Amino acid sequence: MSFRNPSDAELHRLLEGVRTVAVVGLSPKPGRPSHGVAQAMQRFGFRIVPVRPAVTEVLGEPAYASLADIPFPVDLVDVFRAAEHIPEVVDECLAIGAPALWLQEGIVHEAAAEKARAAGLTVVMDRCLYKDYVALFT
Repeated sequence: MSFRNPSDAELHRLLEGVRTVAVVGLSPKPGRPSHGVAQAMQRFGFRIVPVRPAVTEVLGEPAYASLADIPFPVDLVDVFRAAEHIPEVVDECLAIGAPALWLQEGIVHEAAAEKARAAGLTVVMDRCLYKDYVALFT
């Protein structure tokens, strides 16, 4: 794989500027990794915006069916979807002007990540937002 994630210093700068995180694929089930990561980030003070069709609320926040349905800007799109869905998520990120895309551990789609990066997004792939935040800030 030729894709390279940002350095720790770059990740630190990115996360310093993030306040609102859209979590694509956020599960309402407490036992799911997406729920645990989003809940932890919420406890760190981040505004979590659930993006999941057919769900009205997760973690006390209203849920949206797609990124396009969110009526305000987001600072980061964190993705918990299978790799085959990433090109569509990248297209949605580009359409809403999202500045950064984070693909959680185990999610790798190099072509989509490179497309997002070429369009100016900061892209992190195959890493856990929570683990990196804890390592960099606590």
